[in-house]
Amino acid sequence: MGATENAELVRRGYEAFNSGDLATLSELFAEDAVWHVAGTGVLSGTKQGRDEILAYFGELAARSQGTFQAAVQDVVGGENHTIALQQTRAENDGKTLDIATVISFVVRDAKVVEGREFFEDTAKVDEFWT
Repeated sequence: MGATENAELVRRGYEAFNSGDLATLSELFAEDAVWHVAGTGVLSGTKQGRDEILAYFGELAARSQGTFQAAVQDVVGGENHTIALQQTRAENDGKTLDIATVISFVVRDAKVVEGREFFEDTAKVDEFWT
């Protein structure tokens, strides 16, 4: 796949994520994919495999009572990495999160094999999920 196809796959992933379409998300991730979440908070760390990644996504929804949204600002496709710029919004226990986020995706054979989340203010994100 080329840069354009990689960007389209990532966009489809965002649509599936924001609509809660786990079947499509499952199809887009390699079984042995890895997901890295910056920070030291309760949701930070490395998620190994598609099942752990999808469970992490479910945790975002559960902890935010379904308010978590990843509003895509732009997707820049590349041969090796595809970068998504997003505004992350959620509510949790009376707190509001509204923060710029970048996710670096590695796509191989039409599947996401790796994702790395970077936040504008990692400490703020860590505190939000406590």
